[in-house]
Amino acid sequence: MIERSPGGDPETKASSSPAPRGALTEEAALAARLERLGESLEARREAEETAKPRGRSSGFAQATKIASEFVAGVIVGGGIGWAVDRAFGVAPWGMIVFVLLGFAAGVLNVLRSEGVVSEATTRLSEPKRNSGASSDRSDG
Repeated sequence: MIERSPGGDPETKASSSPAPRGALTEEAALAARLERLGESLEARREAEETAKPRGRSSGFAQATKIASEFVAGVIVGGGIGWAVDRAFGVAPWGMIVFVLLGFAAGVLNVLRSEGVVSEATTRLSEPKRNSGASSDRSDG
């Protein structure tokens, strides 16, 4: 804050003199415009924040996640197939069957992570849609 001295500083004298009435209304209009600008900027900032997908990884991180989910499915299937072959002596059929199952599980994991296929729990909780043919309809 500027301290006013009795001797007077030219700047202090100019700022202490009463402002003309037109300047006050211009100042009030400017303050109102500034306030509206601040509110609109805040509203736009909030809109942009809600529009951003939260928790979405970068492209490379997403690609690494998808690739590791796919490869993990194939490796786990191959491991189970190898164990079945060793335990029951049915080589190479256990390995073939479980590698194919691991491949299918890897593809399903990739599709789920991309949102193409929904989780089983969400499919079960959704109400079934009527396909047009009703079993409780009576003819006659």
